[in-house]
Formats: sequence, C-alpha cells, structure tokens
Amino acid sequence: MKKRTPISTIMSTDLITLNHNDDLVTAEKLFKENHIRHIPVVNGDRVIGMLSYTDLLRISFADAINEDEKKVDIVVYNMFTIEQVMVKNLISVSSTTIIKEVAEILSKKEFHALPVIDDGKLKGIVTTTDLINYLIAQF
Repeated sequence: MKKRTPISTIMSTDLITLNHNDDLVTAEKLFKENHIRHIPVVNGDRVIGMLSYTDLLRISFADAINEDEKKVDIVVYNMFTIEQVMVKNLISVSSTTIIKEVAEILSKKEFHALPVIDDGKLKGIVTTTDLINYLIAQF
C-alpha cells in the first residue's frame, strides 16, 4: 500500500452540486437519479454546506404514515430550505491531503464525505465508499 498517496487519486471529480436556493425536492431527485448520498451545497463558487441523503430521511415522515409517500415527502420538503437541513461548518481537505489523513478524519467524525477544496474552489468530494474501494483495490 502506498503511504503518501494524495486524495486526488481517489476523489470524485464529476461533481453534482446544489445551489443554496434549490429546494429539497430537487435535492431528492438528484440523489435518486445519480445514485449518490452526498451533495455539496454552493453559493456561487463557495461551498457553504453538505447535504446528505440521510439529512433528507431525517425530516421525512413518509415511512410513518399510510399515505402516498411522494406527496408527503413533497409537503415536508417544502417546509424546509436546503440551508436549514444541510451540514454547515464543514471540514474540508485539499487535493494533496494524503489518503491516511482523510481516513483518520472520517473515522473520528460522524459524517461520511468531505469536500476537496483547492484555492477556495471545489475540486472534488471524497467519501467513505471511495476509501473502502481504494482499500479493496490494494488486495
């Protein structure tokens, strides 16, 4: 296993982002269409938060009632903004951060994705799944 491998070798760079003005219905659609679980939230060029699919599930009541799930989710989603639901005060890494350091951060925190930011610009996202796939490839 290479000990000094930068995160840029395993991070996702084909990014899907949400604008802070987007709604949660749009967010759910992006999660489902792209089979992803984390989306950086931007205001212009600046990353201001991270929304996870778990964040949406946390505010959804669809599983608790016997009505049309889609209608209930839309009603609930329209009660909140992305900025109210997203995680703020993000920890980020640069593309030169080594994989071991990223693994240490993710192992100690309660989140599963980090934005990769160079010179104030979003360059990628790295998730626990990226780390697991990297480890699998080592064997």
